Amino acid sequence: MKTFKKIFFWSLLGFALIQFIPTDKVNKPIDHKVNFTDVHKTPDKIAQLIKGACYDCHSNETIYPEYAYIAPVSWSVKSHVNEGREHMNFSVWNTYNRELKESMMNKAVQTLQNKTMPMPGYIVYHKEANLSDAERTLLIQYFERLLKSKSY
Repeated sequence: MKTFKKIFFWSLLGFALIQFIPTDKVNKPIDHKVNFTDVHKTPDKIAQLIKGACYDCHSNETIYPEYAYIAPVSWSVKSHVNEGREHMNFSVWNTYNRELKESMMNKAVQTLQNKTMPMPGYIVYHKEANLSDAERTLLIQYFERLLKSKSY
């Protein structure tokens, strides 16, 4: 029993100490001249779907949930956000070149069709990101329309 108490004490102390390891959760300011939904004058319904399902990981408008402030979960959340922004960042959309925009738009269509985005683990805690088939179809049609018109 004495060993269990020591392990428990040191585990608790370790957990408390890792709370002091900071993770940067400050979003960069939004420039509406390069933001996807502003540049494309995205219809409200589509913009709401994109913001609800994509923006937390793929923009500089991340809204961090309460659990994202508790280590080590905070590290995982921040890592996912950083990775999402690396793949596509709607907040800096108009800074990308045409080829990259086309590639990202095609990838967005593909991940929506395959239901690999939003990530299943994200949907568990963010019900608004759980897109219905009709909502997925709306987004796919919107992205495909932009691709077809080459106005990405």
